[in-house]
Amino acid sequence: MKKKPTLEDIIGLEHTKLGFFGELNKKIDELKETNLELERRQRELQAILDGITDVMAVVSFNFRIITVNHVFDDVFECEDPKGAFCYEVFRNREAPCPDCPMVIARETNEVCRKLLICPLGGKNRQFEVTASPLRWSNGRSYRFLLLMRDVTREKEYQARYQHAEKMATIGVLAAGVAHEINNPLTAVSGFSKGLKRRLPRLDACLAEGRESRELMEDFNEYLDTIQGECERCRDIVHELLTFSPRKKVAFIPIDLRSLVLEMLKLLRYRLDGGSSPLICLELDESVPPVMGVGAELKQVLLNLIFNALEAIRDKGTITIRTRKTDGWVVLSVEDTGKGIPEEHLDKLFDPFFTTKPVGQGTGIGLSTCYNIVHQHRGEIAVESVENQGSAFHVKLPLPALGETL
Repeated sequence: MKKKPTLEDIIGLEHTKLGFFGELNKKIDELKETNLELERRQRELQAILDGITDVMAVVSFNFRIITVNHVFDDVFECEDPKGAFCYEVFRNREAPCPDCPMVIARETNEVCRKLLICPLGGKNRQFEVTASPLRWSNGRSYRFLLLMRDVTREKEYQARYQHAEKMATIGVLAAGVAHEINNPLTAVSGFSKGLKRRLPRLDACLAEGRESRELMEDFNEYLDTIQGECERCRDIVHELLTFSPRKKVAFIPIDLRSLVLEMLKLLRYRLDGGSSPLICLELDESVPPVMGVGAELKQVLLNLIFNALEAIRDKGTITIRTRKTDGWVVLSVEDTGKGIPEEHLDKLFDPFFTTKPVGQGTGIGLSTCYNIVHQHRGEIAVESVENQGSAFHVKLPLPALGETL
């Protein structure tokens, strides 16, 4: 078998004895090590990309797909997307999407995140799309990295969760509304029967041509009572209707003092008959209105009051106060109940976390409060000491800041 020639055979013995040969061998070894390191890094990078569970694509400045990861094949029905326009592949369009995050990222040269709907398999799927510019050394972008996370199921669960919270809130209100409406309806029914019993006397008076001042006074009193109680029913129904938020809402000035008093009217049936005054009000009349959605802020207050009632179990007091601080209006609900264990404080606003026994709580009330306050550009905080009580503080921006929400 013929021996394979070596580097020494090629360059000759004379050159081998010169110093540059050793230097050449050293460079070759360094190149081999560099190649091995590059291959290792490439494998690591590929493993990282393959480990990403979101659809990933690199897109050129003119919207053409350059490369995709393996997850793309599991989601989209396109055998070879390379070279195709992203709007054709992802959304079956013939022109760039007006709401495309890559368009915004291209204009601003900043990362852009948006929620987009893509038609797949005859069904609309929702994707959270992140467009990140890939920049030259001078800072100018030349390509874009798209990450697309399928959040369809997550959004469906959120919709169910919101519906469950709405149903739970309506259930809580139902008892109060039924009790409140029952009282004026009882009065209406009673005084209507009273009028009916007096009709024969009225008929007799009319037949005899006699006037009865006493009878007329009864009729006027009863009719005034009926009218007043009917108006009270109207106000209760109006409060219930305004409690339900519309699909399209606008922030308007909200007087927190009036909001608190309205909610306490609905909760009167729960607050009457206790062994001690349950509710103490410290409402600063100088507090200015805040910008917000009254129905949503009522929902926050309702949840906080019911949690406080659950904590004291008719054996303590609840204090509701409003005050103004630097740049904020603060609505506080404080109780002298059993308090919250320290290890639970950082989990209170997590969805479905609850300290109540199974079947007595869904764990979505405080999470909803947090989301509503966050949408109002506010903050919600809790202070609690076991066996001493808890205090929830809702901070909302003053009108000058709230108007820009």
